[in-house]
Amino acid sequence: MKTHINLLEGKILPALSALALPIMATSLIQMAYNLIDMIWIGKIGASAVASVGAAGMFMWLSNGLATLAKMGGQIKVGHALGAQKKEDAASYAQSSMQMGIVFAVFFGILSVVFADGMIGFFQLNSTQVIQDAKLYLMITCGLVIFSFMNQIFTGILTAMGNSRTSFIATGIGLVLNIVLDPLFIFGFGFIPAMGVAGAAIATVLAQLVVMLLFVYTIMKEPVLFSDVHMLQAPDITHTKEIFQIGLPSAVQSMLFSGISMVIARLIAGWGDAAVAVQKVGSQIESISWMTAEGYAAALNSFVAQNYGAKNTGRIREGYRLSMIVMLSWGVFCSFVLIAFPQVIFQVFIQETEVLPLGVDYLRILGVSQLFMCMEITTAGAFSGLGKTLPPSIVSITLTGARIPMAMLLGKWMGLNGIWWAITISSIWKGIVLLIWFLRDMKLTCSKRQTEGTEVA
Repeated sequence: MKTHINLLEGKILPALSALALPIMATSLIQMAYNLIDMIWIGKIGASAVASVGAAGMFMWLSNGLATLAKMGGQIKVGHALGAQKKEDAASYAQSSMQMGIVFAVFFGILSVVFADGMIGFFQLNSTQVIQDAKLYLMITCGLVIFSFMNQIFTGILTAMGNSRTSFIATGIGLVLNIVLDPLFIFGFGFIPAMGVAGAAIATVLAQLVVMLLFVYTIMKEPVLFSDVHMLQAPDITHTKEIFQIGLPSAVQSMLFSGISMVIARLIAGWGDAAVAVQKVGSQIESISWMTAEGYAAALNSFVAQNYGAKNTGRIREGYRLSMIVMLSWGVFCSFVLIAFPQVIFQVFIQETEVLPLGVDYLRILGVSQLFMCMEITTAGAFSGLGKTLPPSIVSITLTGARIPMAMLLGKWMGLNGIWWAITISSIWKGIVLLIWFLRDMKLTCSKRQTEGTEVA
């Protein structure tokens, strides 16, 4: 079966869809990882969900480091392949992978050594919640290298036009996680019940298997990875380029996580149940943004290769078609979250005192799904051009505005005020980034036409 898709020639929508669908499915599988954890952990109680929610914030924070290596590597590999420079593409891939390993080891050590202080930041109320959170943190973040490498492999393969491999590997990991979660959380036979720690172990083992599947696949891949030699010193110039391109996205991701941690601390003022609501609600909401990120990853590779080949008109049309698809998805997600919040939330937590809080969360966040899809898709197009700074500026500025908005609206509207602060900022991020991209694309097209470099 064909695994590499030609992004430089032929009809645009079929090519984008063929690349995007496995990525979107992979994103949904990743979301299913998290949802399955929430379903099983939710059966222990809201306090267990709060533990995972607090520790999971640091896993989210670590993704900023993975993003630096992944984003820079994916974009530069795409540019090099579009320009028919395969040796450079292999060098970029090697540097990206080596960078990811260094970052993962560094963050893993920090997570184990400073677990007490990291969880103490949230000022959780229950001693059991705090202990469970520390265990979950030390296991998942201590062994974060598997997650990092899976993300980097996915980015590089996507830049090559191969999204099918990631889908298969991640799907196998999901099946394994489904089997291991209840066994390790509740115990079976000789396996003791390990509660929250069991969920962490199941997740890490599934990630390990996925990484091994990636390694097995790329060892047989003839196009790019045969020229990747991990024990050789990285190309300093290429490493700097990856770092420079990936840094804005990494800073954006880590600041976004940091701001979310501050918001989580504000939420904790309403009790551990409120923390659990935010954790479960964000996982449910992730069906929208993770799907959009999957499509944006495909658009990133499409734009990167065509930018390297100087196909400006093809970039413009690819973005237009992508926005039509993703805005339709955003409208659908908004409808589902606003119309059926109770039906969805009670799948995870049935406690009567928690359920109304979850319903409010989903309805309020449902308002912003369309704009969030708009922002993510546009960020993918910007990144494909190698311009990661505009999405980062918009995201950092308007996400940062959530803190004062949450404090102000929280005093006025209670816990729902915090949810509205998140929604309002998401709406503005989508609008501002769209306007910026359209203006930037108009200038880019005019410049290419003036230089006579545009390819039909």
